[in-house]
Amino acid sequence: MNSQKTAPIRVLIAKPGLDGHDRGVKVIIQALMDAGMEVIYTGMRVSPDAIVLAALQEDVDAIGLSNHSGAHSTLFESVAKGLTQANVDLKSKVLFCGGAIPPAEVSALQSMGYRGVFPPGTSLQSIVEFLRNEVHGQN
Repeated sequence: MNSQKTAPIRVLIAKPGLDGHDRGVKVIIQALMDAGMEVIYTGMRVSPDAIVLAALQEDVDAIGLSNHSGAHSTLFESVAKGLTQANVDLKSKVLFCGGAIPPAEVSALQSMGYRGVFPPGTSLQSIVEFLRNEVHGQN
């Protein structure tokens, strides 16, 4: 029997822009922590540059963004570009997002590097499973 423990998944969660809705993201943060993940929350109204800097400083496995203000396309693109410009390989870091994202915009976000796009109503368990699968290949 292998008793070697896997390090907890480290997730940075951020709310870029002027979005003031934080109840949902706090529920997701708690679900991730309940699942044994280490969560770093930048808080609300954080700039894309600050998110990139935090992701680099914290050496996280995954970066999750939430936005309900309608500015997600621009803000999420800025974060993805900033990570790429900082030489972060988006194949080695899991980029995911959620919020009030119209279904027609999901493919554009995926082409930016967002592996998971979670609209309101997504089950907490599916987000947990997504991160486990993407980071460690396990459920």
